[in-house]
Amino acid sequence: MHDDSHASSSASSLRAWQVIGGGIAGLVLTIGLARFAYTPLLPQMQAQAGLSDLAAGWLAAINYAGYMSGALLAAWLEDAQWRHRLYGWGLLLALASTALMAASDNLWVWALSRYLGGLTGAAGMLLGSGLVLGWLMRAGRRPELGLHFMGLGLGIVVSALGAMAMTRLAFDWAGQWLGFALLGLLFLALAWAWRPPVPPAAAAARPDAPPPRRWMLLMAAMYFCAGWGFVISATFTVAIVERQPLLAGQGPWAWLLVGLAATPAVFLWDHVARALGELNALLLALALQCASVLLAALSGSLVAALAGALLYGATFIGIVSLTLALVGRRSPANPGKAMARLTLSYGVAQISAPALAGAMAQASGSYRAALWLTAAVLVLGMGLLLRLRREGL
Repeated sequence: MHDDSHASSSASSLRAWQVIGGGIAGLVLTIGLARFAYTPLLPQMQAQAGLSDLAAGWLAAINYAGYMSGALLAAWLEDAQWRHRLYGWGLLLALASTALMAASDNLWVWALSRYLGGLTGAAGMLLGSGLVLGWLMRAGRRPELGLHFMGLGLGIVVSALGAMAMTRLAFDWAGQWLGFALLGLLFLALAWAWRPPVPPAAAAARPDAPPPRRWMLLMAAMYFCAGWGFVISATFTVAIVERQPLLAGQGPWAWLLVGLAATPAVFLWDHVARALGELNALLLALALQCASVLLAALSGSLVAALAGALLYGATFIGIVSLTLALVGRRSPANPGKAMARLTLSYGVAQISAPALAGAMAQASGSYRAALWLTAAVLVLGMGLLLRLRREGL
């Protein structure tokens, strides 16, 4: 208890740039390192530590199960003090789970690390974002999360550049995980020092009219469609680039491209939302993401693959940021809880879409049918947004 009250007294003097900077550092640590570093390090783990394709897929699934467990907990958690405390624990656990990957080549140890890494991802993404948004609203600032979510793109960039640099320095797979854990110390220090304080009891206890049920259902259905688009592109963008003879083995470059596109784009989407309105901005982001999927479906060329990666990076991040900020603002007393509920529908898509797409790719020998289906799902998401706009909920 003492820890939390001390945090709130010392953090009450925080400035907006510190709260946002701390949130960005928290996302780089909990998502970029604890969750995403696995993507660029996977080839080396397969080459040096004997990780099979099957086991690699299972580790990714276990990571997602951890993330979903964390989202469920965040969707259930009411108490502001506990939300603050669990966010702090999540930051520490992110560092520990990253270091744990280097401790052994035992698959069970890796599985534990990936589960914990997923859990901490939910702490950073949902509890951290909720605390930052709540602080911004209480401080009378613009309740937007564009700057905060730059941490996601930055996390991808840090994981890609870190892996490329350490490979060049001839670090083995375990050395790279350890390197990421050491790098994580820097982000931990910033995220910990600049954590938003526990919301004051008056703010936490304020009666809060939740958004209309129909609005939440339509938003959840739209976010499911967005999650489908996100995970199919996340799965196949790198694979499509890897298949280009000129870029074989250059998967991390595609990953870097996604991160570089995502980092500034998320901030720009806030400006688009201010100019066009939030639902129109979301509609535009889904349309552009649909275009990135169609590019990959219609052309196997290198230009199409790279343009698709850029468009994908620039749009998925805007969809996440705009949606979570919108639902968080409609639930000011507990923004993180409302965000977590929506995230569950995004998560269901992330689990079901790759399984179906993999089966379709195996049956047809190409990703094309899966990409066309994804474009159709994104069009459905756009239809749901038009419905929301028409009903003016």
